[in-house]
Amino acid sequence: MHKADLVSAQARECHRRWLLEVTQIPTAAGRESRVIAWIEAFVRERPDVVLSRDPAGNLVLRLAADANPATPALYFTAHLDHPAFVVESVDNASEFIVSFRGGVMDDYFKDARIDLFDAADTRHPAALLGEAASGDSAFKHYRCRTDRPSAALKPGDVGVWALPAAHISEGLVHTPACDDLAAAVAALAAFDELRASPPASAMPVRLLFTRAEEIGFVGAIAATRHATMPKGSRVIALENSRSFSDSPIGAGPIVRVGDRLSIFSPTLTDAVARRAQDLGGPQPTARDTIKPGAWRWQRKLMAGGACEASVFCEAGYEATCVCLPLGNYHNMADLDAVQAGTNTTPPRVGLEFVSLADFEGMVDLLIACGNHLPHAAPKAPLFDSLFDKGRHVLEA
Repeated sequence: MHKADLVSAQARECHRRWLLEVTQIPTAAGRESRVIAWIEAFVRERPDVVLSRDPAGNLVLRLAADANPATPALYFTAHLDHPAFVVESVDNASEFIVSFRGGVMDDYFKDARIDLFDAADTRHPAALLGEAASGDSAFKHYRCRTDRPSAALKPGDVGVWALPAAHISEGLVHTPACDDLAAAVAALAAFDELRASPPASAMPVRLLFTRAEEIGFVGAIAATRHATMPKGSRVIALENSRSFSDSPIGAGPIVRVGDRLSIFSPTLTDAVARRAQDLGGPQPTARDTIKPGAWRWQRKLMAGGACEASVFCEAGYEATCVCLPLGNYHNMADLDAVQAGTNTTPPRVGLEFVSLADFEGMVDLLIACGNHLPHAAPKAPLFDSLFDKGRHVLEA
């Protein structure tokens, strides 16, 4: 492992604090203002960082020394929304119609509890009463009743599932909204480390934070149409992706070669994988023993969903994805059983969770890519050596 790519214990502790803070911020597609305010505060504390917005409200962070934003750069991207509720109308001081912006199975809404947040960030506990008719076919609507009447709640206010506080336990980060706020924090953490000692020869590193991903990549699509990232830029989209048996939580961040929509840019994917290999060595094979405490990483397709890397590839960017394997995807606990109809208890929402080591591995990998990300794949000595080693069997 390259010691220059490691992060200090003090910085790790800071990143963990950010992780717990940010992933508890109420956010929804089109209503990301609270997370944006946190990022704005981050930038205010760093005079060498410049924040700008594109016409869609997506955020771009760059160093002031990166003086020409029209030049290509290496972008780490993440989205700022999470599946959540938005108040659509007020029936009276206790009853409201809310829409749900995101993808969650209908089973999880029955008898569910939510928390609504007004403009002053006051929490209003409420119960979902059932689906409500609406002329808006874009989102499902639900009637809800607050525990106490309030005149403070207005249309546009955000509601989230009523869940326990975030915490770290046995190496896992349990929190309301890993997807995609944990990745946004990883991008900020890596950017903060890189700004402290920016590499002289590397491509400038910038961050792009998009909006409204959970309803169809709307912010990312807008970013491509507004040319928010200059053509020729390289893009590493960051995600939290549903974990499966072949992409386990705790086995390291995942260099994602594609999703259910597309295969990502092979050259860039290979470059990121080579930086992961520099940190942790080759992917173990069935013959290898995994050493305890080793820096781990995975290379997977992750075809269970789609991510913004497909949007950027389709728009002509060289793009790939690094993701964290995620538990309780979109807050759906026991999801495998619920989908299969084998659950023995009613579907209930729960805290999402990721491995803290995977999160820190994502930060390490982004720092490594920011310091050096090769452009062209080298010659293939692996295949040459394999051929030289085994060619004698063809001559027998």
